[in-house]
Amino acid sequence: MKRALLLTNPFARRGEATQAQVRQTLQDLGFDLVATFAESPQYFADRIREYQHQVDVVVIGSGDGAVNAAIEGLLETQLPLGLVPLGTANNLARTLGIPQSLSGACETIAQGHLQKIDLGWINGRYFLNVAGIGLSAHVNQQVDKGFKRRWGVIAYVITALRLILKQRRFWAEIHCQGQTLLVRTYQITICNGRYYGSGLKVAADAAINDQRLDLCSLEIQHWWQPFLLLPALMRGEYATGRGIRTLQGSEIEITTLKPYPIDTDGEVTTVTPARLKVIPEAIAVFAPR
Repeated sequence: MKRALLLTNPFARRGEATQAQVRQTLQDLGFDLVATFAESPQYFADRIREYQHQVDVVVIGSGDGAVNAAIEGLLETQLPLGLVPLGTANNLARTLGIPQSLSGACETIAQGHLQKIDLGWINGRYFLNVAGIGLSAHVNQQVDKGFKRRWGVIAYVITALRLILKQRRFWAEIHCQGQTLLVRTYQITICNGRYYGSGLKVAADAAINDQRLDLCSLEIQHWWQPFLLLPALMRGEYATGRGIRTLQGSEIEITTLKPYPIDTDGEVTTVTPARLKVIPEAIAVFAPR
C-alpha cells in the first residue's frame, strides 16, 4: 500500500467542496493517507519536507498556482507528484492529459505511470506552465478572488476585456538563441508546457518535456485584433507577420524601459528585467501512458 501526503487548497475553485471526496477516493484506491491539510499553499513545500521520509507520493488537489508553491519541496525530496486538478484553468493537467474529473485524476495516480517534466525558471523562481509580462500580469493582479471562485475562466475573460481597453503597448528587448529583437507588444508569454490562459496553445508541438521554452509576443495594432486571432491562439499555429511573434529557446532574457510585473502560473511573483531558462526533467508526475 502506497503512503501518500495529501495537500488540498481550500482556496481553489473546487477545493473546499471536494476535499473529503478526494480523500475517500484515494483511500478506496488503496492509498494510506499519512496526513491531510486544508491550509494556505504557502506551507505546501514545508509540509513535503516534514513528511518526506513517511510517504511515497505527494498528492496535491488544487490549481496550478498552489502546485507551483510546492515545487521547491518536490525538487528537494524528489517525491513523485500526483495531481488532482481543482483550479480554474488547470493547464498543467491539460498539458499532461490528466483527466479533469476527480475520479479520473485519482485513477491516473493509482495506475502509477510517472513522467519526468521540465520546469521553467525566472529570476530565481520556478514555474510549471507559464510566465507572462503585460496584460496577463495586470489581469492576475486585478481579478477579484471571489468572482474567480464563482465564475472560473469567465472572471478572467471579463477582467481582461475591461483592462485591454486601457492597456498600452510597451517596448521590450528580447534575447533568444543569439537573436536580439526590439518589440512593441501588449503581452509576452513564455511557456514551459503547451497550454496557458484558458486553454490557449503556445505552439502546436510544445510539450512539458521538450527541454525548451516557447515565447509568444502579441504585437497587434488594436485592442480588438486578438478576437480575430483567437482560432490561431487555440491551435498554437501562427502566420508570420500577423501580429504574433514566436520564439523558442532554452534560455531567454527580456528587458523593458521600466520594471513590469511578471506573473508565473497565475500569481505575480517578480518584475523585469527577466532571465529565463528551462530545467530539464526536474520532477516526476503521475500521468496517463
